[in-house]
Amino acid sequence: MAHRGTSRRTPRAARTGPAPLWADPNYRLFLALQCLSALGDSFSHVAIPLLVLHQTGSVAQMGLVTGLTGLASIVTGLFAGVVADRVDRRRLLALTDVARCALIGVVPLVWLFATPLWLLYTVVPVAAVFSMLFQVAYVAVVPAIVGPGQILKANSHLFGAYAVASAGGPMLAGFVAAASGPAVALAIDAATFAVSAVGILFVRMRPTGEAPGVPVRPTGEASGVPERPTGEAPGAPARSTDAAPDREDGREREGDRGRESERGGVRAEFLAGARFLWRHPVLRPLTVLLALVTFLTYGLTDVVVYHVKQGLGHGDSTVGYVLTAGTLGTLGASFAVDRMRRRLGFGPSWVAVHVAAGLAVAALGLTGNVPAVAVLVAVVLFCTGVAGICSMSLRQEVTPGHLLGRVTSAFWTTHNALGPLGAAAVTAAAGAWGVGPVCLGVGGCVVAVALTATATGLGRSRAGRQESAA
Repeated sequence: MAHRGTSRRTPRAARTGPAPLWADPNYRLFLALQCLSALGDSFSHVAIPLLVLHQTGSVAQMGLVTGLTGLASIVTGLFAGVVADRVDRRRLLALTDVARCALIGVVPLVWLFATPLWLLYTVVPVAAVFSMLFQVAYVAVVPAIVGPGQILKANSHLFGAYAVASAGGPMLAGFVAAASGPAVALAIDAATFAVSAVGILFVRMRPTGEAPGVPVRPTGEASGVPERPTGEAPGAPARSTDAAPDREDGREREGDRGRESERGGVRAEFLAGARFLWRHPVLRPLTVLLALVTFLTYGLTDVVVYHVKQGLGHGDSTVGYVLTAGTLGTLGASFAVDRMRRRLGFGPSWVAVHVAAGLAVAALGLTGNVPAVAVLVAVVLFCTGVAGICSMSLRQEVTPGHLLGRVTSAFWTTHNALGPLGAAAVTAAAGAWGVGPVCLGVGGCVVAVALTATATGLGRSRAGRQESAA
């Protein structure tokens, strides 16, 4: 009898921790909507370069569209975090979905009567404005949906859902583009935005900064870097040495934020996120080094599409196969990242996967057959997937909830700043000198950037390793 009583108490004790993510219908709805959005995005990911290539036959023109899109994202990043921290984030997600549905949906409608290339140069960058707003808000709401200690797992699921949807998406998009034209693939993307806009209104989110059941304990190093105690929820307030004392009353904190806004406006609020990045010993080098990696790889998809079609002489459906195979790497990353971070920690994981990614990019310049290209693209996306999940989770874990939108915005704006220039330079170089030499050069530079991280706080960081051991 005593044995049975003990066995009954043990499960109850186990249930005192966070409930499994899969048991939460609210989280499952959010995950399903992101999976649907990823499926639609994968159609545009294939269709937009194909539309440009069909009209111009120029990889440089493809790079120009990519560059304009990146520029629009960077400009939007200057204020996207402020918007995400000021307004209802769920409504913001729905609004950005509606806007993208309308913008992307215009292209296939116009393409029924004419094929004005200027429309792509206009609509796609404007859609990128709303995409950036969505992405910043999306990162900021994850800690408001999942429980304490579940952020890395949730991000792994979200990346995995993205990979599953994207695995079939490019292949389907390639079939649709080959059968009916790339414009029809864009129409499918527009439809997924409409469904997502409705569904997101039914997702429940905790108020900004709320973390039920977690004690607020102010900490701070002499350097002014906010530090979160082990086990503290990512949405709980943290404090740096130069900040005003934390209030347990959220209304007082909201009042402080309002007064800060009145004093400095959008510029001051954006700089609040930038200052947090600069003072953090890991986020600072991470932001700088990612800016260099982004410069080198921002136009890589355009180069792969150009290589498969023009260099290897294959059609649209083959492009879809290659990009589909590539997304399997992202799916693999969602399964591997938790174990890798527990064993190695954040810094060594980030360095290792970027070295591997650089080597894979370099190898793209040496291969002349489609299966090898597909495998190498999968390796690149596996590596960038692991790095991306680790990076996003770290920001969500160390950033106060009420500041997360601005920190995310400052992070993305800074590390994407060189992307459009890089896309234009890399695609122009590929058109002038060929894909082989360009991939060799880009891959070698990515490896060099990754090795540079070992001399910074990023390379020495073991974040995640100690937490999982605790």
